[in-house]
Amino acid sequence: MNPAIKIAMSTLAILAFAAGAADFPTKPVRLIVPYPPGGGNDAISRLLAPKFTESTGQQLIIDNRPGAGTTIGTALAARAAGDGYTIVMSSVATHAMAPQLYSNPGYDPIKDFTAVTLLATTPMILTVSASLPYKTVQDIIAATKASPGKLSYASGGNGTPPHLAAAVFTEKTGIQMVHVPYKGSGPALIDVMSGQIAMIIDTAASVTPHIRGGKLRGIAITGKRRWPDLPDVPTFSEGGLPDYDASSWYAIHAPAGTPKEIVAKLNAELARIVKLPDVSERLRLMSAEAVGGTPAELDAFVRSEASKWGKVIKSLNLRVD
Repeated sequence: MNPAIKIAMSTLAILAFAAGAADFPTKPVRLIVPYPPGGGNDAISRLLAPKFTESTGQQLIIDNRPGAGTTIGTALAARAAGDGYTIVMSSVATHAMAPQLYSNPGYDPIKDFTAVTLLATTPMILTVSASLPYKTVQDIIAATKASPGKLSYASGGNGTPPHLAAAVFTEKTGIQMVHVPYKGSGPALIDVMSGQIAMIIDTAASVTPHIRGGKLRGIAITGKRRWPDLPDVPTFSEGGLPDYDASSWYAIHAPAGTPKEIVAKLNAELARIVKLPDVSERLRLMSAEAVGGTPAELDAFVRSEASKWGKVIKSLNLRVD
């Protein structure tokens, strides 16, 4: 090919890409949520959708793809085209836990994704059905030690934050409980609220509405202080476990190779949305705190979280396959 023609074609391709990035988005964007409807991740994704459509003129379509400890939906996102039109609701489960629990999760959390923004953080809360008699951490420990293996705890699936949070809880307290995994927090919470399952340690965003509604009783919350909107729920430290800690977070990642110009547009838009007063207030009511940081900040945060939870998983010798 004539060198001049080759240069001209390259220049046209660059100009076409630049125009495409400048106009992004020109069609609906799919947000894969690796959880079923009903949990905190799903609720937060549905907070974003109408605001995104309102400002961009394009739909943010929620695509729930639960299963296999969040790896099904996350792997699907990893295989998507890196054009900005598929993104994923990432979390401590998708990017810090599952890749170290499964021998073949179907993706690499660092190599297969591009960080967009950290949406929000949230503590985790140990809860029981309001119909059960347990009111403190020590009540649960005492009941479990009196009948080892009789009480059970629910999770949103093997390798999810509720699973690991409860595994660490049982390890630190020396108690024996039966793990009952579900396909997401939504179904798990239904059985905890009914009293069929004794407890769950789930994100504050998932359980706070049910605590306020009187269907769940908050026993203890992670972190160094009580959550302002749940002042009656003590910390784990107050419950006699000062060394217990776990927290969760919600973020957005795009497939690897997504152009940095498009990542920047997604970052600016989504970080703006979570800081809107009405969205921040809705997040606060779910006991989540808006963040909206940069891609670089999210990348560093994910690496730190992976290191932290990797040590926990290794020390407990946990595998789910």
